[in-house]
Amino acid sequence: MARGIYIHIPFCHQICNYCDFNKVFFKNQPVDEYIEAIGKEIALIQQSKPEVFKDIETVYLGGGTPTSLSANQLDRLLEIINNTVQTKHLIEFASEANPDELTVDKLHALKNGGINRLSLGVQSFDAGLLQRLGRTHSNEQVYETIENARSVGIFNINIDLMYGLPGQTMKQWEDTIQKALSLELPHYSSYSLIVEPKTIFYIQYAKGKLNLPTEDLEAEMYDYLMNEMERNNLHQYEISNFAKGDNISTHNKIYWDNDEYVGIGAGAHGYIEGKRYSNIGPIRKYLDSIQNGKRPLQSEHEVTFEEQCEEQMFLGLRKEEGVSFESFQTKLGVSMMEKYEFVIHPLVQNGLLLLDDVGVRLSRRGKFVGNEIFQQFLLGE
Repeated sequence: MARGIYIHIPFCHQICNYCDFNKVFFKNQPVDEYIEAIGKEIALIQQSKPEVFKDIETVYLGGGTPTSLSANQLDRLLEIINNTVQTKHLIEFASEANPDELTVDKLHALKNGGINRLSLGVQSFDAGLLQRLGRTHSNEQVYETIENARSVGIFNINIDLMYGLPGQTMKQWEDTIQKALSLELPHYSSYSLIVEPKTIFYIQYAKGKLNLPTEDLEAEMYDYLMNEMERNNLHQYEISNFAKGDNISTHNKIYWDNDEYVGIGAGAHGYIEGKRYSNIGPIRKYLDSIQNGKRPLQSEHEVTFEEQCEEQMFLGLRKEEGVSFESFQTKLGVSMMEKYEFVIHPLVQNGLLLLDDVGVRLSRRGKFVGNEIFQQFLLGE
């Protein structure tokens, strides 16, 4: 049974230089038709797999940029979602947003439609770095948007921050962290830049024109991030996420728990009934499939037992709590240590994993090389 629904809104008024998600420029796109298709795709899945929607805890609007839609379009999108999914008892109903697009009218539309969590793509408080990223907002717009969100009754607010950016200095990163913390938000996410194929940054990198920080500087930035979040009573519950109290991202935790979720929209990914799938990316082809009464599947893969074990480890180890012996045994029917002792013990001996009676988790040192550790669990390599 799925725990969450991810809904992809692929429209943007500005394409960021680092983004590799499925997205298109907003202008001249069939936005209204796409919104209607979202409801039709949900209905198509419900017809064939009604049990999948029985225990939905979260709905998450991602992109692209959900707030590229007008207030009226947001009203209609949320009306469709509320009419097709049982949203009254959701733990979390979240939306991504850009600070320079989130008008008061749009905030009212989000609030009236049930949204109770916002995630703002801030990335940096340095004007030069924002321009390099292809972001169009100002710091003043960030402050104003947060104030307006609180005024309409949305208090569960996250901002995304990025480090390891081209030309970024330690001083710039320290300034961004301090400005972010001054907002006294309940949640912060912070990610190092990954140069993905099919992005502007990738083209620049291939030409040798992307001046990235050294690994040592990037590690120093991550260390500063963890120290400052802890100093401000923000608990690091996942490698890149920090929360006050219980203000965690419930939707994202579904991914890290390796639980199932429904993916809706062009290019969306989902995981239901033991199968991971991706939807058709091109919007016209997506719409044509929906119009013909067919689910817009691009690919579908039944997750093997070995893959389930691997995913349980490398996703679960992202969490501060790590992976417990009990959860692994209950979900997969085998002992974690019998399956992965030959991987776990060397990592423990090298101080990268912590092992106790409950399970395994990353050490502080392990957090700096998380991706290298996760790789060890893929096919026992």
